Amino acid sequence: DPRESKILNAPACPKISIIGGGLSGLVTAVKLQQLMPNADIAIYESDCRLGGVIHTEECDNFLVDHGADMFATNPPDAMKLCDQLGVSDSLLEPLVEGRGAKIVHKGRLLPLPEGFVLMRATQIWPMLKTPLLSFGGKIRFLWERWVPKKRDTETRVEDESIADFVSRRMGKEMLDRIVAPLTAGIYTADINRLSMLATMGPIAKMETDFGSLAKATSVRRKSGQDSVERNSAGARYSQFRAFPGGMIQLIEALEAKLPRENIHKNCKVQRIQQNSDSSWEITLPDETVKCDEVVLATPPKVSAKLLEDLCPKASKTMSQIESSSVAIAVLGVHKSQISKPADCFGFVVPLNENRKILACSFASAKFAHRAPENHVLIRVFVGGAMQAELLQKTDDAIIELVRDELSELIGLSGEPAVAKVVRWNEAMPQYHVGHLERIKIIEEEISKIPSLMIVSNAMHGVGISPVISQASKVATHISERYVELSHPPSGQ
Repeated sequence: DPRESKILNAPACPKISIIGGGLSGLVTAVKLQQLMPNADIAIYESDCRLGGVIHTEECDNFLVDHGADMFATNPPDAMKLCDQLGVSDSLLEPLVEGRGAKIVHKGRLLPLPEGFVLMRATQIWPMLKTPLLSFGGKIRFLWERWVPKKRDTETRVEDESIADFVSRRMGKEMLDRIVAPLTAGIYTADINRLSMLATMGPIAKMETDFGSLAKATSVRRKSGQDSVERNSAGARYSQFRAFPGGMIQLIEALEAKLPRENIHKNCKVQRIQQNSDSSWEITLPDETVKCDEVVLATPPKVSAKLLEDLCPKASKTMSQIESSSVAIAVLGVHKSQISKPADCFGFVVPLNENRKILACSFASAKFAHRAPENHVLIRVFVGGAMQAELLQKTDDAIIELVRDELSELIGLSGEPAVAKVVRWNEAMPQYHVGHLERIKIIEEEISKIPSLMIVSNAMHGVGISPVISQASKVATHISERYVELSHPPSGQ
């Protein structure tokens, strides 16, 4: 590591500045504090609150999460963090009744085939019975076992889009009617550009290792690896958790671990520069602060701007990571206003249905204490990479179009008790084809600069657990260098 030789005179109490107070920055700060109790750790956040896209608000007795409303227990990083923060005992499991997801097909809500996960069927019979696919679509799906695997170059596996992978292996119908809406629901992305290796790496590896997803699934079934997926959707939903007071509780638990005077809100970093002695100067609106280490935990565009002079190649590559925008229309209604209840946790909408919504989540069906008795809390997603033009509409117009769509799909009528729009502009990083190569360039360039690290949901995963995992690695890397530097090998 080129940094090692640069900090031989390491300070006993290093000053570490973390730019960005979203989940990435907060977890990095808390982990650093655990690993380096002597360090002086400061967070600089441009907004008036911490948490970034994680936020919760109470609206007339409805508990509204603005971003993610739950997290997966696997990978285990989020659960481990909750244990360390002492909040595990308060976590909620999803309600049992109504577990499962549906897909809009010809204007009707049809259940996702039992045992289907993202783009892989762990059971065959439900796939043969589903009305989501035509007879020809089912035959094409079954043929996947005999589709030859893609020839890769001798040196590395070539990346391709999710659309290309699924069309090649399972056919266009499977892509359009099932996989595309499920994937778009996660990434609000254009699946013709979304990277298979960066977003579905383990599934891409199944093709490489076994030749087909069907053969890989057969091996996994025999070894019991797919037991949860093969059981009902209910079993899969048991792998999620939420907080009684919404996801903001995770942010509050992290913030509570840090000294209040070290958290600087409404504080936009304008510039970072490194001095000849490897120390740093951070330019704030009304002062310049000095520190020994900098961690960038900002969105791609902000990071690219801060790196412009310091690391032009990393800056240019970072600026190539696009982000999509989304609006979430939140409706609180009485149960009697829904004449065709969906009886599920939510549904996704294929593009070929020509509707103006991406997905719908029934928050009060998933977790307790989200809505008053006999009421339903609905979150509807609008926009994304494929329907960005809808975001130019006013909040009132978005509410109106959502009510029209839900009127047709679930029989919604009457005035909602709560109606609001949450907008996330350029908040969803797009992992386009070639993403892993871009990240490799960024990390190689950053590694040449002593005492600079970067952590972001635009790099190694957008989910809560992947972000926590990245932040933990960054904190560990910094602390290990200081341990090495304070105990140099004999003879130095």
